[in-house]
Amino acid sequence: MAESVFSSRQISGITGLTARQLGYWRKTGLLSPRTRTPGGHARYSFTDLVALKTAKRLLDAGISVQRIRRCLQSLIRYLPTIDKPLHELSLVATGDVVLVLHSRSAFDALTGQDWILEVAEVVREAERIRRDAPMPRQCDLFSDLEQEVGGTQQLRAG
Repeated sequence: MAESVFSSRQISGITGLTARQLGYWRKTGLLSPRTRTPGGHARYSFTDLVALKTAKRLLDAGISVQRIRRCLQSLIRYLPTIDKPLHELSLVATGDVVLVLHSRSAFDALTGQDWILEVAEVVREAERIRRDAPMPRQCDLFSDLEQEVGGTQQLRAG
């Protein structure tokens, strides 16, 4: 079965992007249609539709087109196996930050800074360290302290 294609008019209706926005994005290479008709009209694939819808949501969240462009360039650099970041990844806009959810991680789309602290992993690491190098028992600490204090007191008394 052939993949569905959408005209610019259909894309505008589905995404809410204007024909002018689509034209600008095509011209600047932000998001280009997959194919063109013999007459030169743009035809977008479903993958293109998902990417355009994602970009529109980012715009609606207050992310500028320039920031979206930098995020895409950054994502392609950080995740070289990802060809179409807006289609393959989940993005979350939180004010000035665009978080990328990929596999079991979340990170800033521009900087690559990790945003997830896996508490379960910290617990496993702490348990491993405790198992490999046991801490002195609490009662041992106090008995050592009592011996030191007792010895000092005996010196003073004597």
